[in-house]
Amino acid sequence: MEDEAKRPSLYGARLWREVRNALLNLPVGVAGFAVTAVLLTAGLGLAVTVIGLPLLAFGLGCCRWFGRLARVRARAELGSAVPEPEPVRPSRAGLAGRVTAALGDGLNWRSALYCVALLIWGVLSFVLTLVLLVVGWPVLPWAMRAISWVSRLLVESLLAPGMLAERVRELEDDRAVVVDTAAADLRRIERDLHDGAQARLVALAMDLGLAKEKLTEDPVAARQMVDAAHGEVKLALRELRDLARGIHPAVLTDRGLDAALSSVAARCPLPGGVRVHVELGGERPDSAVEGIAYFTVSELLTNASKHSGARTASVDVWRQDGRLMLTVRDDGRGGARVHPGGGLAGLVERAEAVDGVFVVESPVDGPTSVTVELPWRTRAGREG
Repeated sequence: MEDEAKRPSLYGARLWREVRNALLNLPVGVAGFAVTAVLLTAGLGLAVTVIGLPLLAFGLGCCRWFGRLARVRARAELGSAVPEPEPVRPSRAGLAGRVTAALGDGLNWRSALYCVALLIWGVLSFVLTLVLLVVGWPVLPWAMRAISWVSRLLVESLLAPGMLAERVRELEDDRAVVVDTAAADLRRIERDLHDGAQARLVALAMDLGLAKEKLTEDPVAARQMVDAAHGEVKLALRELRDLARGIHPAVLTDRGLDAALSSVAARCPLPGGVRVHVELGGERPDSAVEGIAYFTVSELLTNASKHSGARTASVDVWRQDGRLMLTVRDDGRGGARVHPGGGLAGLVERAEAVDGVFVVESPVDGPTSVTVELPWRTRAGREG
């Protein structure tokens, strides 16, 4: 008896949500069909005139609004999990760009088809529900489940975001991330050149000018100034080498990840050192993937040496099922998290830009383990 008391009633709130949805299908379907018939027919009929295509685009926008209303109703009344699509994004500014984007959006046309289909289904579901409420009370819950299933199927088949559209949106987001990252790298390089090597070379030119003036009057002082300038040249060259290594190290291009990561590990100031193991079977991934892997390991080791209090770290890189896998571990205090705008967030964006995966495991008190999965070949590499 207790189990029966806890069992939800067939005539509970769910049933009446389904009844409401079925009864509202008719007025919503009539309104949607009227908008579709009037605006789309007028837009198609006037397509050869100036106002035809904008009117057609406006009609499709109205159909899209009815589609949004249908998704909201399906989630609230039918238990559907259909997500909201991204808004239409014109490829260029102005009225022409908005019209072209509206006419080329597949969901807009599917929304128009839904408005037509809903009128037919709205009449049927309205009549069936009224009849069931009057004379079909014993079978009402089961019949409403079937009616709701059809309503949900219409929404999810016609109004759900398409996989292609979602993929385009992801690629657009990834492209924006790559552009932002490249712009940030260019600003960093410009800043480093201006504040470092450029300033040092300017000072060097001034010192050499003074040494030239003193060459005949005070050879000893001129020699000292030339010696100082020689030291400045060495420092400038070192800064330029470090800057070039930060852009794309020559050892990575010439000898691959094993040698490049070993070089990074040798420069890492952890007291116990860094162990590196690379097993790629004698093959190399795309250069873009190599670059992401290199800079990811470099940044993670830098974080470990500066922030974690670690003594040792390890880097493991291997190939698995057509993917490049890497894991960086340290024995530091842990507690690393991905925060918006933080260093780890930038590494996550780099990985996701090529459909990679970035996973951080860093409990308080450590240790910290970061695993990154990257494609062996990027889309551009496969097409090339």
